[in-house]
Amino acid sequence: MNLTGGIVLYAVLWFLTLFVVIPIGQRSQQDAGQVEPGTPAGAPEATPWRRKLTLTTLISAAIWALVAWVILGGVVTRADIENLDQIFR
Repeated sequence: MNLTGGIVLYAVLWFLTLFVVIPIGQRSQQDAGQVEPGTPAGAPEATPWRRKLTLTTLISAAIWALVAWVILGGVVTRADIENLDQIFR
């Protein structure tokens, strides 16, 4: 894995993790009891962005480190991937 591949892998993992983290613990305006006029009752009340982005960064860094270790450490090689279909035959 080269530098560009590592950066792209981290960016993809970061956005995937963000989409998983955003709805965790989210309260709707209806749950909070304060529905703003002109918005649906199911709209989010307030999103703690700093906490969500920090959590996303920490989780994606851990996943990236694990994947980088697998790739760079030789745990899985290209030959293993090429012979993967032999397992199912």
